[in-house]
Amino acid sequence: MLNHYETVFILTPVLSDAQMKETADRFKKVLTDENATIVNEECWGLRKLAYPIDNKTTGFYVMIEFDAEPSVISKLNTQFRRDEKVIRSLVTKLDKYAAEYAVKRRNKSKNEA
Repeated sequence: MLNHYETVFILTPVLSDAQMKETADRFKKVLTDENATIVNEECWGLRKLAYPIDNKTTGFYVMIEFDAEPSVISKLNTQFRRDEKVIRSLVTKLDKYAAEYAVKRRNKSKNEA
């Protein structure tokens, strides 16, 4: 059974835009290789961190929403831990209310664009 997930990860601020996109694409490939369906992807850009992590005060934020089997999550987390460009990562399973909110948020951002 497929569950609806959302992952947000923070990449080190020293990356160029191309390196940041390449790293995000690599994580998307991990998901698609495991038959996950990517629903939405947002690049939030360079943002200030709430607190310093490894002496860094900023980072590139990337959010990916996807549908996948629960077994995919451990593989994704392993890839996050192996990549030194990732400062922090979080994968969240969305319940039906969070999924509905995500759809509304997605539609709202499309209407504003």
